[in-house]
Amino acid sequence: MAVPTLTAILKRILKQPTAPFHEYYVLSEIEALLKDCPHVKLKRDKYDNLIATYKHGKKRSSPTWVLASHMDHPGFVRPTDGRSGKDDWEFLGGVKEEIVAKGVKKGLRKPVKGGQIANWNFPVKIDAERISANACDDLIGCSSIVSTFWEMARLDLEAKVHAVFTRAEEVGWLGAWALGEHWPFDDDAVFLSLETSRPVNGAEFGAGPIIRVGDRLSVFDADATDAIVRTAQEQGIRVQRCLLDAGACEASALQALGYRSAGISVPLGHYHNVGEDKTIQPEYVMTEDVKGLVRLLTALVCSKQEGTGARTIHARMKQRIADNAEHLAVGTLGFKK
Repeated sequence: MAVPTLTAILKRILKQPTAPFHEYYVLSEIEALLKDCPHVKLKRDKYDNLIATYKHGKKRSSPTWVLASHMDHPGFVRPTDGRSGKDDWEFLGGVKEEIVAKGVKKGLRKPVKGGQIANWNFPVKIDAERISANACDDLIGCSSIVSTFWEMARLDLEAKVHAVFTRAEEVGWLGAWALGEHWPFDDDAVFLSLETSRPVNGAEFGAGPIIRVGDRLSVFDADATDAIVRTAQEQGIRVQRCLLDAGACEASALQALGYRSAGISVPLGHYHNVGEDKTIQPEYVMTEDVKGLVRLLTALVCSKQEGTGARTIHARMKQRIADNAEHLAVGTLGFKK
Protein backbone atom coordinates (compact mmCIF):
# COMPACT_ATOMS: atom_id res chain seq x y z
CA MET A 1 0.00 0.00 0.00
CA ALA A 2 1.57 3.25 -1.17
CA VAL A 3 0.62 5.90 1.36
CA PRO A 4 0.79 9.51 0.12
CA THR A 5 2.62 11.90 2.42
CA LEU A 6 0.98 15.00 3.82
CA THR A 7 3.19 17.12 1.57
CA ALA A 8 2.14 15.17 -1.52
CA ILE A 9 -1.53 15.50 -0.59
CA LEU A 10 -1.15 19.24 0.01
CA LYS A 11 0.56 19.79 -3.34
CA ARG A 12 -2.15 17.96 -5.25
CA ILE A 13 -5.11 19.67 -3.58
CA LEU A 14 -3.72 23.18 -3.12
CA LYS A 15 -2.93 23.56 -6.82
CA GLN A 16 -6.56 22.95 -7.84
CA PRO A 17 -8.57 25.98 -8.97
CA THR A 18 -11.81 26.58 -7.10
CA ALA A 19 -14.56 29.12 -6.51
CA PRO A 20 -18.03 29.05 -4.95
CA PHE A 21 -20.27 26.63 -6.90
CA HIS A 22 -17.27 25.50 -9.01
CA GLU A 23 -15.56 23.05 -6.67
CA TYR A 24 -15.38 20.17 -9.18
CA TYR A 25 -11.58 20.32 -9.64
CA VAL A 26 -10.99 19.96 -5.91
CA LEU A 27 -13.68 17.31 -5.55
CA SER A 28 -12.18 15.20 -8.35
CA GLU A 29 -8.71 15.41 -6.79
CA ILE A 30 -10.00 14.34 -3.37
CA GLU A 31 -11.84 11.43 -4.96
CA ALA A 32 -8.64 10.41 -6.77
CA LEU A 33 -6.63 10.59 -3.55
CA LEU A 34 -9.10 8.52 -1.53
CA LYS A 35 -10.29 5.96 -4.10
CA ASP A 36 -7.57 3.46 -3.15
CA CYS A 37 -7.51 4.26 0.58
CA PRO A 38 -8.39 1.08 2.51
CA HIS A 39 -11.70 1.04 4.40
CA VAL A 40 -12.94 4.25 2.76
CA LYS A 41 -16.14 4.59 0.75
CA LEU A 42 -17.14 7.69 -1.20
CA LYS A 43 -20.46 9.12 -2.36
CA ARG A 44 -21.95 12.47 -3.30
CA ASP A 45 -25.17 13.84 -1.89
CA LYS A 46 -27.84 15.63 -3.94
CA TYR A 47 -25.99 18.95 -3.53
CA ASP A 48 -22.70 17.37 -4.74
CA ASN A 49 -21.08 17.58 -1.34
CA LEU A 50 -18.59 14.71 -1.18
CA ILE A 51 -19.08 12.28 1.71
CA ALA A 52 -16.32 9.86 2.75
CA THR A 53 -16.63 7.18 5.41
CA TYR A 54 -13.75 5.27 7.00
CA LYS A 55 -15.07 2.07 8.58
CA HIS A 56 -12.81 -0.71 9.82
CA GLY A 57 -13.64 -3.29 12.47
CA LYS A 58 -16.38 -3.07 15.05
CA LYS A 59 -15.01 -0.23 17.14
CA ARG A 60 -17.12 2.90 17.13
CA SER A 61 -16.76 5.98 19.25
CA SER A 62 -19.70 7.74 20.82
CA PRO A 63 -20.33 10.18 19.27
CA THR A 64 -19.42 9.41 15.70
CA TRP A 65 -17.38 12.32 14.34
CA VAL A 66 -18.19 14.02 11.04
CA LEU A 67 -15.06 15.86 9.90
CA ALA A 68 -15.98 18.75 7.60
CA SER A 69 -14.14 21.17 5.33
CA HIS A 70 -15.32 23.28 2.42
CA MET A 71 -13.87 23.00 -1.08
CA ASP A 72 -14.45 26.55 -2.31
CA HIS A 73 -12.47 29.78 -1.92
CA PRO A 74 -13.26 33.36 -2.94
CA GLY A 75 -12.77 33.66 -6.69
CA PHE A 76 -14.05 34.88 -10.03
CA VAL A 77 -16.92 33.15 -11.83
CA ARG A 78 -18.61 33.66 -15.17
CA PRO A 79 -22.17 35.03 -14.89
CA THR A 80 -24.93 32.51 -15.40
CA ASP A 81 -26.82 34.48 -18.05
CA GLY A 82 -24.62 33.41 -20.96
CA ARG A 83 -22.83 36.72 -21.52
CA SER A 84 -19.27 36.50 -22.75
CA GLY A 85 -16.29 38.78 -22.87
CA LYS A 86 -12.73 39.02 -21.63
CA ASP A 87 -13.64 40.97 -18.48
CA ASP A 88 -17.00 39.33 -17.91
CA TRP A 89 -16.35 38.14 -14.36
CA GLU A 90 -18.12 38.30 -11.02
CA PHE A 91 -16.13 37.92 -7.79
CA LEU A 92 -17.76 35.77 -5.12
CA GLY A 93 -16.55 35.48 -1.56
CA GLY A 94 -16.52 38.54 0.65
CA VAL A 95 -13.59 40.74 -0.38
CA LYS A 96 -14.03 44.51 -0.82
CA GLU A 97 -14.47 45.55 -4.45
CA GLU A 98 -11.65 48.07 -4.37
CA ILE A 99 -9.16 45.45 -3.16
CA VAL A 100 -10.28 43.01 -5.86
CA ALA A 101 -9.99 45.75 -8.50
CA LYS A 102 -6.43 46.54 -7.48
CA GLY A 103 -5.51 42.86 -7.77
CA VAL A 104 -7.00 42.69 -11.25
CA LYS A 105 -5.18 45.86 -12.27
CA LYS A 106 -1.86 44.32 -11.16
CA GLY A 107 -2.52 41.36 -13.47
CA LEU A 108 -2.96 38.80 -10.68
CA ARG A 109 -6.18 37.25 -12.00
CA LYS A 110 -5.62 33.95 -13.80
CA PRO A 111 -8.57 32.36 -15.66
CA VAL A 112 -8.74 28.59 -15.80
CA LYS A 113 -8.22 27.60 -19.42
CA GLY A 114 -11.53 26.76 -21.03
CA GLY A 115 -13.30 27.09 -17.69
CA GLN A 116 -15.84 29.26 -15.94
CA ILE A 117 -13.65 30.43 -13.06
CA ALA A 118 -10.51 32.44 -12.37
CA ASN A 119 -8.27 32.56 -9.30
CA TRP A 120 -5.42 34.72 -8.14
CA ASN A 121 -2.14 33.65 -9.68
CA PHE A 122 -0.01 32.42 -6.77
CA PRO A 123 2.09 29.23 -6.72
CA VAL A 124 1.99 26.54 -4.05
CA LYS A 125 5.03 26.72 -1.77
CA ILE A 126 5.67 24.20 1.01
CA ASP A 127 8.67 24.01 3.31
CA ALA A 128 9.39 22.97 6.89
CA GLU A 129 8.12 26.28 8.25
CA ARG A 130 5.30 27.55 6.04
CA ILE A 131 2.70 26.56 3.47
CA SER A 132 1.50 29.28 1.09
CA ALA A 133 -0.94 29.10 -1.81
CA ASN A 134 -3.77 30.90 -3.50
CA ALA A 135 -6.32 29.06 -1.35
CA CYS A 136 -5.35 27.69 2.03
CA ASP A 137 -8.93 28.40 3.12
CA ASP A 138 -10.16 25.72 3.20
CA LEU A 139 -8.09 23.38 1.08
CA ILE A 140 -5.82 22.93 4.09
CA GLY A 141 -8.81 21.46 5.92
CA CYS A 142 -9.61 19.18 2.98
CA SER A 143 -6.00 18.02 2.78
CA SER A 144 -5.91 17.36 6.53
CA ILE A 145 -8.94 15.08 6.33
CA VAL A 146 -7.46 13.12 3.41
CA SER A 147 -4.17 12.78 5.29
CA THR A 148 -6.00 11.64 8.44
CA PHE A 149 -7.83 8.87 6.56
CA TRP A 150 -4.59 7.65 5.02
CA GLU A 151 -2.84 7.74 8.41
CA MET A 152 -5.64 5.65 9.93
CA ALA A 153 -5.33 3.14 7.09
CA ARG A 154 -1.54 3.03 7.42
CA LEU A 155 -1.85 2.23 11.13
CA ASP A 156 -4.71 -0.21 10.42
CA LEU A 157 -6.80 1.52 13.07
CA GLU A 158 -10.28 0.23 13.82
CA ALA A 159 -12.82 3.04 13.84
CA LYS A 160 -15.80 4.56 12.13
CA VAL A 161 -15.61 8.20 11.10
CA HIS A 162 -17.30 10.28 8.43
CA ALA A 163 -16.03 13.24 6.47
CA VAL A 164 -17.84 15.74 4.29
CA PHE A 165 -16.30 18.12 1.78
CA THR A 166 -18.82 20.89 1.25
CA ARG A 167 -19.66 23.38 -1.50
CA ALA A 168 -20.39 27.11 -1.52
CA GLU A 169 -19.29 27.93 2.03
CA GLU A 170 -17.92 31.32 1.04
CA VAL A 171 -21.35 32.62 0.04
CA GLY A 172 -23.09 31.50 3.23
CA TRP A 173 -22.62 27.79 4.02
CA LEU A 174 -24.98 26.59 1.30
CA GLY A 175 -23.42 23.14 1.02
CA ALA A 176 -23.36 22.60 4.78
CA TRP A 177 -26.96 23.78 5.07
CA ALA A 178 -28.05 21.31 2.39
CA LEU A 179 -26.20 18.57 4.28
CA GLY A 180 -27.99 19.46 7.51
CA GLU A 181 -31.41 19.58 5.87
CA HIS A 182 -30.87 16.02 4.63
CA TRP A 183 -28.65 14.70 7.44
CA PRO A 184 -27.27 11.32 6.32
CA PHE A 185 -25.59 10.35 9.61
CA ASP A 186 -26.74 8.91 12.94
CA ASP A 187 -28.46 11.17 15.45
CA ASP A 188 -25.50 10.99 17.84
CA ALA A 189 -22.98 12.18 15.22
CA VAL A 190 -21.10 15.41 15.96
CA PHE A 191 -20.21 17.81 13.15
CA LEU A 192 -16.60 18.99 13.44
CA SER A 193 -15.81 22.03 11.29
CA LEU A 194 -12.15 22.14 10.21
CA GLU A 195 -11.14 25.60 9.06
CA THR A 196 -8.30 28.02 8.59
CA SER A 197 -9.02 31.22 10.48
CA ARG A 198 -7.54 34.56 11.41
CA PRO A 199 -5.78 34.17 14.78
CA VAL A 200 -7.55 36.48 17.24
CA ASN A 201 -8.08 36.63 21.00
CA GLY A 202 -4.64 35.31 21.85
CA ALA A 203 -4.28 32.66 19.13
CA GLU A 204 -0.83 32.51 17.57
CA PHE A 205 0.88 31.10 14.48
CA GLY A 206 2.95 28.01 15.24
CA ALA A 207 1.30 27.26 18.59
CA GLY A 208 -0.78 24.39 17.24
CA PRO A 209 -4.32 24.01 15.90
CA ILE A 210 -6.98 26.10 17.61
CA ILE A 211 -9.81 24.32 19.39
CA ARG A 212 -12.65 26.77 18.87
CA VAL A 213 -14.87 27.71 21.78
CA GLY A 214 -17.17 29.23 19.18
CA ASP A 215 -17.35 31.77 16.39
CA ARG A 216 -19.00 35.13 15.77
CA LEU A 217 -22.49 33.62 15.82
CA SER A 218 -22.52 30.78 18.34
CA VAL A 219 -20.75 28.88 21.10
CA PHE A 220 -20.05 25.26 20.22
CA ASP A 221 -21.04 22.02 21.99
CA ALA A 222 -19.28 21.92 25.38
CA ASP A 223 -18.90 18.14 25.67
CA ALA A 224 -17.54 17.75 22.13
CA THR A 225 -15.10 20.62 22.67
CA ASP A 226 -14.02 19.08 25.97
CA ALA A 227 -13.36 15.74 24.26
CA ILE A 228 -11.05 17.43 21.75
CA VAL A 229 -9.18 19.29 24.51
CA ARG A 230 -8.72 16.14 26.60
CA THR A 231 -7.57 14.13 23.59
CA ALA A 232 -4.88 16.73 22.89
CA GLN A 233 -3.78 16.70 26.53
CA GLU A 234 -3.66 12.91 26.76
CA GLN A 235 -1.71 12.59 23.50
CA GLY A 236 0.67 15.47 24.22
CA ILE A 237 -0.44 17.42 21.15
CA ARG A 238 0.16 21.15 21.30
CA VAL A 239 -3.09 23.06 20.81
CA GLN A 240 -4.68 26.40 21.58
CA ARG A 241 -8.19 27.06 22.85
CA CYS A 242 -9.79 30.35 21.77
CA LEU A 243 -12.98 32.07 20.79
CA LEU A 244 -12.46 32.89 17.11
CA ASP A 245 -15.11 35.55 16.67
CA ALA A 246 -13.64 37.36 13.66
CA GLY A 247 -15.86 35.23 11.45
CA ALA A 248 -18.35 32.37 11.41
CA CYS A 249 -18.02 28.78 10.20
CA GLU A 250 -20.17 25.84 9.16
CA ALA A 251 -20.49 24.59 12.74
CA SER A 252 -22.91 27.46 13.43
CA ALA A 253 -25.00 26.44 10.43
CA LEU A 254 -25.31 22.85 11.64
CA GLN A 255 -26.07 23.99 15.18
CA ALA A 256 -28.88 26.16 13.83
CA LEU A 257 -30.33 22.99 12.33
CA GLY A 258 -30.13 21.18 15.66
CA TYR A 259 -26.94 19.14 15.34
CA ARG A 260 -24.16 19.09 17.90
CA SER A 261 -21.12 20.84 16.48
CA ALA A 262 -17.54 21.80 17.32
CA GLY A 263 -14.65 23.41 15.49
CA ILE A 264 -10.89 23.31 15.03
CA SER A 265 -8.93 25.88 13.04
CA VAL A 266 -5.41 26.33 11.74
CA PRO A 267 -4.16 29.95 12.11
CA LEU A 268 -4.33 31.66 8.70
CA GLY A 269 -2.36 34.58 7.32
CA HIS A 270 -3.66 36.90 4.58
CA TYR A 271 -7.25 35.77 5.10
CA HIS A 272 -9.08 35.71 1.75
CA ASN A 273 -5.82 36.81 0.11
CA VAL A 274 -5.89 40.26 1.72
CA GLY A 275 -2.52 41.34 3.10
CA GLU A 276 -1.87 43.76 5.94
CA ASP A 277 -1.45 46.54 3.37
CA LYS A 278 -4.84 45.69 1.78
CA THR A 279 -3.26 44.24 -1.37
CA ILE A 280 -3.88 40.79 -2.82
CA GLN A 281 -1.42 38.24 -1.40
CA PRO A 282 -1.11 34.44 -1.14
CA GLU A 283 -2.64 32.90 1.98
CA TYR A 284 -0.35 31.01 4.36
CA VAL A 285 -0.33 28.69 7.37
CA MET A 286 2.44 27.17 9.49
CA THR A 287 3.46 23.63 8.54
CA GLU A 288 3.64 22.36 12.12
CA ASP A 289 0.12 23.62 12.82
CA VAL A 290 -1.19 21.48 9.95
CA LYS A 291 0.78 18.44 11.10
CA GLY A 292 -0.63 18.96 14.57
CA LEU A 293 -4.16 19.00 13.18
CA VAL A 294 -3.67 15.63 11.46
CA ARG A 295 -2.23 14.12 14.66
CA LEU A 296 -5.12 15.50 16.69
CA LEU A 297 -7.80 14.21 14.31
CA THR A 298 -6.25 10.75 14.14
CA ALA A 299 -6.12 10.53 17.92
CA LEU A 300 -9.63 11.93 18.37
CA VAL A 301 -11.48 9.53 16.08
CA CYS A 302 -9.55 6.51 17.36
CA SER A 303 -9.32 7.41 21.05
CA LYS A 304 -10.01 4.77 23.69
CA GLN A 305 -11.98 7.33 25.68
CA GLU A 306 -15.04 6.66 23.50
CA GLY A 307 -15.73 10.04 22.03
CA THR A 308 -16.81 12.56 24.64
CA GLY A 309 -15.79 10.12 27.38
CA ALA A 310 -17.23 9.50 30.82
CA ARG A 311 -16.27 12.86 32.29
CA THR A 312 -18.68 15.18 30.56
CA ILE A 313 -19.97 18.24 32.39
CA HIS A 314 -23.13 16.28 33.17
CA ALA A 315 -21.12 13.39 34.63
CA ARG A 316 -18.90 15.70 36.66
CA MET A 317 -21.92 17.49 38.15
CA LYS A 318 -23.54 14.21 39.16
CA GLN A 319 -20.32 13.23 40.90
CA ARG A 320 -20.05 16.58 42.69
CA ILE A 321 -23.64 16.30 43.90
CA ALA A 322 -22.91 12.84 45.28
CA ASP A 323 -19.63 13.94 46.88
CA ASN A 324 -21.30 16.86 48.62
CA ALA A 325 -24.58 15.24 49.61
CA GLU A 326 -23.69 15.16 53.31
CA HIS A 327 -22.58 18.79 53.35
CA LEU A 328 -25.82 19.77 51.61
CA ALA A 329 -27.92 17.92 54.18
CA VAL A 330 -26.12 19.46 57.16
CA GLY A 331 -26.09 22.97 55.70
CA THR A 332 -29.76 22.81 54.78
CA LEU A 333 -30.67 22.34 58.43
CA GLY A 334 -29.62 25.93 58.98
CA PHE A 335 -32.36 27.09 56.60
CA LYS A 336 -34.97 25.30 58.66
CA LYS A 337 -34.33 27.30 61.86
